[in-house]
Amino acid sequence: MNSSTGKKPFIAIACGGTGGHLFPGLAVAEQLRARGCEVALLISPKEVDQQSVKTATGMEIFTLPAVGLQNRNYFSFTKSVWKSFRATQKIFKNRRPQAVLAMGGFTSAPPILAAYFSGVKTFLHESNTVPGRANRLLTHLADAAFVGFPDAAARLKMKAVATTGTPVRPQFSPESRIQNPESTCRTALGLEPNLPTILVVGGSQGASGLNELILSALPLLAEKNWQWLHLTGANDFEKVKAAYAACGMKAVVKPFLAEMDRALGAATACVSRSGASSLAEMAAMRLPSLLVPLPTSADNHQSFNAVAFVKTGAAKSVEQRKTTPAQVVAILNELVADESVRAKMQAALAEWHTPKAAEQIAEEILQLSARRKMVSHKHSHDCGCSAHHSTKTAH
Repeated sequence: MNSSTGKKPFIAIACGGTGGHLFPGLAVAEQLRARGCEVALLISPKEVDQQSVKTATGMEIFTLPAVGLQNRNYFSFTKSVWKSFRATQKIFKNRRPQAVLAMGGFTSAPPILAAYFSGVKTFLHESNTVPGRANRLLTHLADAAFVGFPDAAARLKMKAVATTGTPVRPQFSPESRIQNPESTCRTALGLEPNLPTILVVGGSQGASGLNELILSALPLLAEKNWQWLHLTGANDFEKVKAAYAACGMKAVVKPFLAEMDRALGAATACVSRSGASSLAEMAAMRLPSLLVPLPTSADNHQSFNAVAFVKTGAAKSVEQRKTTPAQVVAILNELVADESVRAKMQAALAEWHTPKAAEQIAEEILQLSARRKMVSHKHSHDCGCSAHHSTKTAH
């Protein structure tokens, strides 16, 4: 129950920046709503955030003026953190949450700081094997953390850490593959219903290096009686579409696709980056994959994620800068045509699927935040506003 008014608990989730932070946050938000909570999502101005939250009904949406730390943009980054901190303070002054959950990334720090100084319970979720910079910095301010990979627990250096797995949205599940078979998903996406289908996806931002790797292999793949669903990102769309056409290959090429459950459901095999959220979705859908870790990922975390899957037989992996087109073709042929390889990989993927992750996180947040942390020099109140689906830009 809400500690101030006796009304519904109000929980804020900072989950913007990439689909890898946003989609697990949405999964937890749905579980909190199912438990009678009111939820606010704190996101970034990036297009992936703004598009993805359009389906988040029954939640308040706040856009924070946050930018990521990249290319040594220290001044603009620091300025945006301060502006986001002040904006979050204002949100929390109007409506004091019972708890704040941060899913990692550059939108995490300001809400956790604002919550900490308001005496609100704070929680982190780390999806990757190697914790991100934001979560590492925030561990001293958090009451508890949840991790997707067991290896991340020791690296966070916190006492209260639970290995929950990475939450996925309900539409990603083995049951959904049964309810919506490959042929149905393919037809809905404009593909042939009965042809083996390779999905190529570089995450919510697209991936030029991954696109180039596949394009280099197309002449060797043209003879295969396969079809392709290639999600390119905005920058490479025209080039990739033209390359498939030049090789006379059946392909649906899109810059972005919101219905990733349908894309994974249509696929026989997948070529993908190895972000934690993507891996969790592939595990849920039991989709055999060739992982191509992003070479420039922070702390090389995508390579560590891929190694964890490969060690258990849940995926194949290659290095983007060292692999050859022939190696890509050989692995894909195995993933598509060798039923014993597929069966072993799908069994290993089942071990990585944690269908109750979002439920577990929601339950533990509610239990732990029931004993509210008090900060003697800070007081705030709850105005008792009712949550509804609205989109606001915080200043």
